[in-house]
Amino acid sequence: MTRLIVQVHPNARRNEIKGLVEDVLHISIAAPPVEGKANRELIEFLSGLLGIGKSNITIEKGATSRRKVIVIEGVDRARIVALLGLD
Repeated sequence: MTRLIVQVHPNARRNEIKGLVEDVLHISIAAPPVEGKANRELIEFLSGLLGIGKSNITIEKGATSRRKVIVIEGVDRARIVALLGLD
């Protein structure tokens, strides 16, 4: 299990990883922050990049905030960093 702090930037042109700044992963999400759309898009985007099922990614804290704590099951932190191109 890996926990990541994620800063979400909703209403972007496209979904993309912006980078890792002071141990916070910045991610742009195309969906608006309405009725959980950005959260669902965030989980779908990360599951596609990491090659894991959506059920392996949960939002532990910050479901209604732009800063979230994400829990990822089945992939260690080093692998996540490599897959997201943060190394």
